[in-house]
Amino acid sequence: MSRYLFLVLGLAIGVANAGEQSPSKTTAPDPHDLAYSLGASLGERLRQQVPDLQIQALLDGLKQAYQGKPLALDDARIEQILAQHEAQNAADAEVPQSEKALAAEQQFLAKEKSVSGVRELADGILLTELAPGNGSKPLASDEVHVNYVGRLPDGTVFDKSIQPQWFRLDSVISGWSSALQQMPVGAKWRLVIPSAQAYGADGAGELIPPYTPLVFEIELLGTRH
Repeated sequence: MSRYLFLVLGLAIGVANAGEQSPSKTTAPDPHDLAYSLGASLGERLRQQVPDLQIQALLDGLKQAYQGKPLALDDARIEQILAQHEAQNAADAEVPQSEKALAAEQQFLAKEKSVSGVRELADGILLTELAPGNGSKPLASDEVHVNYVGRLPDGTVFDKSIQPQWFRLDSVISGWSSALQQMPVGAKWRLVIPSAQAYGADGAGELIPPYTPLVFEIELLGTRH
């Protein structure tokens, strides 16, 4: 019956907080008004959280539990139903969040694409040449020697090289591997990499949320087989 206890505790805390905010009111509330206020508060919350709730069944369960009478459902069944309801709410909440993130990504990519000097590679990566290069281009299995800075769309730096680093192109995100195979040694590029070519729906820990496009400035210093 932990769900019932949690609900009652939440309501009790709300009443207690109201009392703390009005210390000058020391008169005990009228029992009828207190009961009505608790019901109104509960009703408002349930109206928002469970819009199709059967009110009579709610009242029956509330009355039986409050009066200590036998319940129409056993505790195990009640816990199962409430757990299913909570899981469904959690699943429903995830969908709008992912849709919001995808919409924000598309808006960001569209804005970046409209900037003068930007060209789009075949896989949706946006490229701005900051400095030209005239050296060889790495193969998919090569190692690359690079300086780089990685940013989120809001400009937050989530990774950068303190000194030039070596990476194997078959061990980095697909956006890096794809773009750097088209990059000559000596060049410096700004890349906007869609989330599908980066960390996608999973993100990367607390640093990179799901469906986040990434912005890199990369200077290709050399390659080796």
